[in-house]
Amino acid sequence: MHPDPRAERLIRYGGHFSDFVPARAAGSYLYAADGRAVLDFTSGQLSSILGHSHPEIVEVVAAAAAELDHLYSGMLSEPVLRLAEALTDLAPPPLDRVMLLSTGAESNEAALRLARLVTGRHEVVAFAQSWHGVTGGAAASTYAFGRQGYGPQGVGHLAIPAPDLLRGPFRRPDGYDWRAELDYGFALVDRQSTGSLAAFIAEPILSTGGMLELPEGYLAALAEHCRRRGMLLILDEAQTGMGRTGTMFAFERDGVVPDILTLSKTLGAGLPLAAVLTSAELEERAHERGYLFYTTHVSDPLPAAVGAKVIEIIVRDGLVARAAEAGARLKAGLTALMDAHECVGDVRGRGLLLGLEVVTDRDTMDADHARGARITDRCLELGLSMNIVQREGMGGVFRIAPPLTVTDAELDRGLEILAEAIATTG
Repeated sequence: MHPDPRAERLIRYGGHFSDFVPARAAGSYLYAADGRAVLDFTSGQLSSILGHSHPEIVEVVAAAAAELDHLYSGMLSEPVLRLAEALTDLAPPPLDRVMLLSTGAESNEAALRLARLVTGRHEVVAFAQSWHGVTGGAAASTYAFGRQGYGPQGVGHLAIPAPDLLRGPFRRPDGYDWRAELDYGFALVDRQSTGSLAAFIAEPILSTGGMLELPEGYLAALAEHCRRRGMLLILDEAQTGMGRTGTMFAFERDGVVPDILTLSKTLGAGLPLAAVLTSAELEERAHERGYLFYTTHVSDPLPAAVGAKVIEIIVRDGLVARAAEAGARLKAGLTALMDAHECVGDVRGRGLLLGLEVVTDRDTMDADHARGARITDRCLELGLSMNIVQREGMGGVFRIAPPLTVTDAELDRGLEILAEAIATTG
């Protein structure tokens, strides 16, 4: 039972509501009405990349609300043009065309719709552990959970396994063979396809799927599979974009540029803003064929003004390099916890997007979801907000994603609380 009886008036939309009710937030902390402070290691919904209530973002929101917040969708404004310029300057070529939307699911819908139109095909492939949203086409390409009970999905949605370095079945004496698994996955796709393969949509790190990172070289191999079949590659960087992994976009590490890139979460630093980026060639082809994705809040000026300021701050303050530096410190601390506790089965991820998996022990690597839940609750009691995803076939995985503005002292404090929570929840 939630402490506020008004919560009973809400439709429950997944999991349960936290008993902690923040009254305000600032920087890396959430504050209850009585002043109790809780360190936020998930940046809200992995979105508040500049921390909460960043003073420059507050200033931009106030100014935009007073001057220009919303327009007819066919009108362009200076904030929209400014953000379009900033994004295309930031992204590698040929990603030089942008559409601005509100949510990650919406941007993925727009990307899938564009891919289908320009290829003249309809089949979409995704990872079997993926999460791309809960709307129409995005939900049909989401396989991590939430598929049962809603009736048939759209026609032409296929899945292959994501690489799982710990539990992937394609093992040889010298280790896990993700290339063989990828080739096998596409062999199955070819057998199932009706000859209408349009796109592959992928997250560079499958966060909701258990913080599974695509190993170096995987994206290049995936892009080649797509190229040979005339498919477009869509990368969903909702959580990995805007510097969180230690590069501005996660795909940069692999030297691969997608045909279509979607951004959300981190782009708005906690406010509803998303973007689709593609090339001039694909945009022209889509336009010629009558591409339509009209929404009430496409190209809204207020969130666009925020997005432009987010980019300015990230570049100006060197926060991409900071994510790499802080991520190394955090990962070292989490690895030390793994060395000290058998229930920590693995630490993985990149930059300030890390996962810690809770298991019964490292010999069996069996899931211990009950202990993961206890650690989560204990962390909150001690003043640390953590999020755990529990998926079939793996332990509970904490998704650890502090803001890029987090201090070393805050990282160390979070690690101290996590260590105490693990030690006291055996």
